[in-house]
Amino acid sequence: MLLVLNILGILVCIGVAYIFSINRHQVQWKSILIVTALEIFMAWFLIAFPVGRAIVQGAASGFAWLVDIAFEGIKFALADMVSKEYGGTAVSMNFLTSALMPILLVVPLFDILTYIGFLPWVIKWIGKFLSVITGQPKFEAFFSVEMMFLGNTEVLAVSKQQLDHMSQERNLTLAMMSMSCVTASILGSYMQMMPGQFVLTAVPLNILGAIIITGILNPLQISQADDVVYGSQTDNHEREPFFSFLGDSILNAGKLILIILFTVISFVALASLVDHLLGLTGLKWLSLENIMGVIMFPFTIFMGFDPSHAFELARYMGTKLVTNEFVVMGEVSKAVMGHHGIFASAHARAVLTVFLTSFANFGTLGMIIGAFKGLVEKSKVDYISNQVPRMLLSGILVSALSATVAGLFIW
Repeated sequence: MLLVLNILGILVCIGVAYIFSINRHQVQWKSILIVTALEIFMAWFLIAFPVGRAIVQGAASGFAWLVDIAFEGIKFALADMVSKEYGGTAVSMNFLTSALMPILLVVPLFDILTYIGFLPWVIKWIGKFLSVITGQPKFEAFFSVEMMFLGNTEVLAVSKQQLDHMSQERNLTLAMMSMSCVTASILGSYMQMMPGQFVLTAVPLNILGAIIITGILNPLQISQADDVVYGSQTDNHEREPFFSFLGDSILNAGKLILIILFTVISFVALASLVDHLLGLTGLKWLSLENIMGVIMFPFTIFMGFDPSHAFELARYMGTKLVTNEFVVMGEVSKAVMGHHGIFASAHARAVLTVFLTSFANFGTLGMIIGAFKGLVEKSKVDYISNQVPRMLLSGILVSALSATVAGLFIW
């Protein structure tokens, strides 16, 4: 019965997107069905098929190895917080040292791979594959892959020339897709708190889910003449010296750590403030988590959970949308990694991990709108700003769809 609900959940996500579609008559159902089948196959391959599981577990081990190496640098500067003789393990360390400090190694590493041309080559060929298989426009296919390596605002910044040539409707598609982004350089931090296998599984599922949901919410028919990929800002630009580039990369990694740290502190404090204000009403059940749980409850029912467990998960999912994924990961990490309570079920661990592995929240909305304001003309920004509810809905539906598809193959 729960498996049947899980299957229905996929149809519900697609159905909700169709209800709120800007132009239902232009939805290209053949392409949507192909990408949906590809997403289901990808989930089966990475979760249920032995070779796929081995690949994901190997990649997760690789990230864990990379994080362990990062701790060598952290230990040099912050020995009392990291060294084993001081109890420094991922379990006992605080959020800053265990989850965020490894970014100082991972971000520069990915930037180096970009500098030498490896990541652009990977993006190019994966994007071409997606474009051919799914029938999506070339740039949208490239963009879905680029987000994973560069980040949502960063990939927009290096795509200014493309944004200028594209219509406001296609710009909106990119804005919607950006809501479901998760950057590869931050995956190591996620895997300190959640199961690495499911974190890595979420990445390709989110890419394909973003193509499906945006293809329904904002369907477009693009002529062959308009299906052109223009160069990025970095094309034909003299490459800066390596160590200057590396220094900038390290500084940017440091800024990213501060942004995440301050955002988490602020959002947790603001959420607590809201809960205290709601508590003044005298209604013990009235809290931010419960309000968001009610909103997300129908989605979790269709993810294959009984009502009591569905509401518990819905509260976590709703809190993530209001705050961010790190807030919820920090709250549930011990229970998930220790297989306690509802998370004794592998199905629950997989569904929540995949749902949390994205940047879809209110804060991301502001970042994306801000990025477009600095990159494109006012008329395009105004058009995108008028579609903010659909942008948020896109992020919710992609996360829900990816989590539901992942849940099909693990119980």
